Amino acid sequence: MATPYKLPPDLTIAIKRFGLYPEETWYCLAIFLFVVGCFQWGSVLHSKLAKRRQPTKSVDEESTSATATARHGYSLRHLPLAAVNVYRVVAYRWTLELGNYTLNMAEVFVTLGYVSLLITWTFINTTNLEGKKFDITYWSNRAGLLAASQFPLVTALGTKNNLVSLVTSISYDKLNYVHRVTARSCFGLLLIHAGSEIYNFIYFDAALHETWLRLGITALVTLGVLCIVSLRPVRAEAYEFFFYTHFVAVLIFLVGAYFHTHAVHGSFWIWPSFVFWALDRFIRAVRVVVFNHSYFGFKRGSGTMDATTELISDDLVRLRLRRPRHFHWSPGQTAHLIMPSVSTLPFEAHPFSISSIDSTLFSSEANEEEGTENGEHSTKPRGAAYWKELVFLINVRGGFTKRLKQVAADKKTVKVFIDGPYGPSPDLGAYNTSVLIAGGSGITNILPIFLSVIEAVRNGSSNCRRVVFIWAVRDTDHLHWIEDALFRVHEVAPSSLNVSIRIFVTRGNVARSESDSMELSSQDQSLGGKDGILAVTWLKIETGRPEVKAILKDEVNGASGRMSVSVCGPQSLSRSVRHALRFPVSGPSSILHGGPSVTLYSEAFGYA
Repeated sequence: MATPYKLPPDLTIAIKRFGLYPEETWYCLAIFLFVVGCFQWGSVLHSKLAKRRQPTKSVDEESTSATATARHGYSLRHLPLAAVNVYRVVAYRWTLELGNYTLNMAEVFVTLGYVSLLITWTFINTTNLEGKKFDITYWSNRAGLLAASQFPLVTALGTKNNLVSLVTSISYDKLNYVHRVTARSCFGLLLIHAGSEIYNFIYFDAALHETWLRLGITALVTLGVLCIVSLRPVRAEAYEFFFYTHFVAVLIFLVGAYFHTHAVHGSFWIWPSFVFWALDRFIRAVRVVVFNHSYFGFKRGSGTMDATTELISDDLVRLRLRRPRHFHWSPGQTAHLIMPSVSTLPFEAHPFSISSIDSTLFSSEANEEEGTENGEHSTKPRGAAYWKELVFLINVRGGFTKRLKQVAADKKTVKVFIDGPYGPSPDLGAYNTSVLIAGGSGITNILPIFLSVIEAVRNGSSNCRRVVFIWAVRDTDHLHWIEDALFRVHEVAPSSLNVSIRIFVTRGNVARSESDSMELSSQDQSLGGKDGILAVTWLKIETGRPEVKAILKDEVNGASGRMSVSVCGPQSLSRSVRHALRFPVSGPSSILHGGPSVTLYSEAFGYA
């Protein structure tokens, strides 16, 4: 009887740890996600309770209260709140700037922590029985399986509907940075795995004829391509190329990784990625059918969801469509729009901020059922579309948006399938003061938040007593983008709310010549005519860029209680706001002396 082959002791230990250590990394990740989830959901609960506890005061009462509050007084009962503010400043307003890249300290911590976790579990306990440290037998294959074990997480972080968002209450767009970090970290581990195998595997050349090895190499090369095309410069200049490449390359990588790891009984780490991806696609498909049922023959009136397009400036398209009956969203959220007649692929989805709010302020059951494609908008109050309909302000760049611009120039209607809503929505109801700052097309995110604050104060669901709306634009012509909405705000804003609207024009002159005004007055809702936005006294228009630091310092000094600052715009604007809300403006000393607790909501557009 043949004696069974006995593995060398070092190899036996290496195989045991080969399967154990990927599981241990998941224990660490699960604990971290649980802790983050507790803090996030605790913060959400605290905001809800604060909104219920705090009664709404009038503007006069608040002014008296703010004046009476001695900033030179010192109260230790504000110490916990001061500690929270210190955490906010350090984690989210201190940044690491690398060229055009800006990372806050929370992102830096997550990046370093995750990379350290993978490196530690790759090279820990790699001393062999003879005392040789970092024995390649211990860590070569371990690095590969450790990377494979992370791809369910990588896939989940890249989907719109995922368990991580549910557990942590962090929206998918915020998690997208972590998605890229995890993918690139795993690529580094796979390079370690591949390099060590080429160096140590004496039968590597012969094994190149094996399918499992060829598929592994294919998967590695494909992931490398993904890491390159996902870099910010590539995505910024050729987003559609990235979109298509990403879709195809991910499929190739996962198939190759599955069959490669199957040879070492590790494919169970890969197949969950297919499940997460398929589940996300299924949920999105169901939403598309539910919200666009008239297109699928479930209800009469096919075409009632078609969107009207309007080219309101050379680089901005306004898209308006009726609100689907079951579609509800919160201010600041986005929707994915599918326009088969405009996009390259039939079911290509593009995310855009919803510039209107989900409101019943101007709508009724009767109004939602009536109206025609041509005459519906004419019977509404000025600006009512921003409360009643789905409105999108789409910045024209290239590719899809460039083709949409041509459609809008011809004033055509377009068939739209809508999926969503997605993304975070700041709950500003618990804040006494709200400062809203937009730069350029960042108004698409800030405008609905502004409208929601007005409505929340009207219906008594907000503690807000002062709201400051700031928009930096290149030219006064851009005011036409939201002119109707601002007029409606002025009409419906309650007297108990102190509203400040400031527009900063960074190029050109604010004043117009008489001939310009006469020419504009012949157009619908001219800016310079007697009914135009430039003629009103309740809106302040200034030249130059806003002095963000000075503005925020003044608002903090004049506020008490809770204060929110929301910003959306270029990276430079978000960076300026972060800098302005560091110490000492939003430091512990301000809190201890009765100053406001400041929360920052930043939605910088661009490609990170």
